[in-house]
Amino acid sequence: MSKGSPAKLKKVAVSLPFGLGSAEWETDSTQRNAAWALYVELVTRIAVQELADDAGLVREAMNSLYTLFGTTRQILREAGPDVGATHDSVGGLAIAVLNKGLRPFLSHWHPVLQIWEAQRPIDRSPKEHEALWAKEKVARKELSALRGELEVYAHALAEVAGVSS
Repeated sequence: MSKGSPAKLKKVAVSLPFGLGSAEWETDSTQRNAAWALYVELVTRIAVQELADDAGLVREAMNSLYTLFGTTRQILREAGPDVGATHDSVGGLAIAVLNKGLRPFLSHWHPVLQIWEAQRPIDRSPKEHEALWAKEKVARKELSALRGELEVYAHALAEVAGVSS
């Protein structure tokens, strides 16, 4: 970046999800572009949209969340090291969300749901079977809480990208 370049750095202050506190740093176009790509991936997923009690499947939401790992890795790899890996960077924020937010939720709920799904009789639909799962309401409640944290993440990404969320 040349010293004469107009406003390539932008100072941002964001609240972070999952008890990570807040952060403030100067972003550049690499971080803004990565934040935009992460934002688009996040807000277009079923897991970040309200999931009514009688709508969709917890499995679909979990699969959507799981794919965020690969997508985030790809975006960060393509953005390169300028996206950062510290607390005060887009890369660090993305990595922390995966490891402190998504991973604990999926590590707990994926195997529990998988055990229940393996018991589905052949003549019962996945939707009917999931509705009979004794832990479905708790899983949906925790998914809703996770969604709230992901909304904080989406807002932070929008702030870094320079768009309103």
